[in-house]
Amino acid sequence: MEKDASTICKELGENLRKQREKIRLTQLEVAKKAGLDVNYYARIERGLGNPSYVKLYSIMKALKIESLKIK
Repeated sequence: MEKDASTICKELGENLRKQREKIRLTQLEVAKKAGLDVNYYARIERGLGNPSYVKLYSIMKALKIESLKIK
């Protein structure tokens, strides 16, 4: 069964939030490290944003994520 874009964005946001909380960073800290506006980053975590590959890569670096697992 194919997932729609909304579901994918929500799952991505949830995974990013879990990792951020695991390494004990605030949304503001992640946004600054990734070079993003904090409101934009918060939207991504809530599943409302669809970041480009470049922005996602910056977020991954800020969160110390080496690779993404896609289900």
